[in-house]
Amino acid sequence: MTRVIVHIDCLVLRGFRPEDRHAVGQGLQAELERVLSGRDAASRLRGMGDVPRMQVSGVPAEKGASPQRVGEGVAQGIGREISP
Repeated sequence: MTRVIVHIDCLVLRGFRPEDRHAVGQGLQAELERVLSGRDAASRLRGMGDVPRMQVSGVPAEKGASPQRVGEGVAQGIGREISP
């Protein structure tokens, strides 16, 4: 098993209430754990090296989506960015 450490220094969220930041972070963390536990995730990340900045676009944010769901969408976007 390969250990993967991801450090997110800054996550910019526009249009969200400040008090929702923790729920967004919890959704992001839980979904990233799932996305990065895939069989090839560690080797793809190793191949990328250090990534100083990643802009994730196309995050689905349905009207009325919970902050946790938005965090999950961000994690899925990160997963798409590291996929071949």
